[in-house]
Parts: sequence; structure tokens; C-alpha cells
Amino acid sequence: MINRHGGIAMNLDEFTASREQHEIVKLPISEKELCDRYEQVFTSAVNDVLRELGYVYQTMPKEILPLREDMKVAGIAFTVKGSKNLTLTSEMEQRAKMLEELNEDSICIWDTSGDDESAQWGEIMTMASKRRGCRGAIVDGGVRDTDKVLEQNFPVFCKYRTSNGMLGRFRMIGWQMPVKLGDVFVYPGDVILGDIDGVIVIPRNLAYDVLLKSEYIKENEKEIKQMIVDGLTPTEVVKRGGYF
Repeated sequence: MINRHGGIAMNLDEFTASREQHEIVKLPISEKELCDRYEQVFTSAVNDVLRELGYVYQTMPKEILPLREDMKVAGIAFTVKGSKNLTLTSEMEQRAKMLEELNEDSICIWDTSGDDESAQWGEIMTMASKRRGCRGAIVDGGVRDTDKVLEQNFPVFCKYRTSNGMLGRFRMIGWQMPVKLGDVFVYPGDVILGDIDGVIVIPRNLAYDVLLKSEYIKENEKEIKQMIVDGLTPTEVVKRGGYF
């Protein structure tokens, strides 16, 4: 295609499709069952399965950690994008609309464009999200009201804690759009798993097969651990199909 200046025009159709046209594929089991079962496995097993499939950049930045070490959550990605912004007009109304669109079994994923100043999550947002059936929040930014969030037993993963609210410092650009946290893209509908070792993103079209293989790894490791308890040397464990 030739543009009006006589050069080659850029064709963005394929690039656009790769970023924006991700179908929310139907899963063979309910989203609730899928998430419940993912919460019974662990991120390391899921990571190993994804690696075998060629997906090696699925972990969120290592600084994103649970507010409490025993927090664990799996959910369906509900993405939010925002950035530093000083404007105030209709900001609270925008937040309210986003919260009202949260789905049951969702997990709220915040791409903050590298914000290092504000808390994108707090006590009241936790209360509202729980009422919508949201399972947790992953924030590439900050949290405040930490003690009040912890009291609600709602899994929250974040980079830092601060008393700074968003108003006048940060605002949302939109939600339910592709976002990027660190090296990993997150699309609405993807499956998210977070535990003490961080957060991993499972593409929705792979989520059920990855779950089955992760469950197999969990059971298989019981046998490996038993070999060690029984006194087998590491070499003998490997010869029997184990690993370290």
C-alpha cells in the first residue's frame, strides 16, 4: 500500500489483532471450579508447565508480593490501566463505574504505568470488590489502609504501602483492556495465580490444560518426596524419574 507521500504505508491490522482481539474462549469447566483448583496448586508448578509450552515470560515483576505471606489467590483477570494524573473531574464516578463492572471470580489487575507514589487499593475498594464476588487484587503499585485490608482476608499483592490516595495524583485510563506488568501481557479473561512466590499469568486458551499438568506435578512430587524420606540418594531419585 502506498501512502500519500509516495512511501510504503504501515499496515497495522495484524499488530492490532495481536493486541486487542483476544477471544474469551469457553472453558470445559466453570470459572469458579477452575480458580478453586488453581488455588490448590502452586506457582512454581504452573511456571514449569508454561515453560515446557514455550511461555517463559509469564511472571509479574518480582516486587509484587502478597501483603501477608500466606495469601494465595486465583482468579479471572479484570484489567485496569492508569497513570500519574493531577486532574480531578469525575474521578470518583469513574472509580465507581469500574467497581460496578467487576465480575464474580475476577481478580483486579492494576497496570499503573510505573507509578511509585500512590495507593491504588485500600479498605473501601476491598469492601466493594468483595461484594461483587472479586477474589483478589494484583497492584503494580501501592496499597493503603493495610491493616483494614488484612482484616477482610482479601488477597492483595502489591509493590509498596503508602498513605497516599490516588485522588490528585493518579487516575484510571480505562479497564478491561490489554495491559502489561513487567514483561508479561495480561488480557481480560486470562487466569491469574498468586502465592508466596509471586504472581503468574496463564493465557486463557491454555488454562485448563496447564491446570491438569500442574495437578499432575503436585501429585508426582509427593512420590519424589517419599523417595527422599525413604533414604534414596539424589542420583537414585533422578534414575527413578525424580528431579530437584
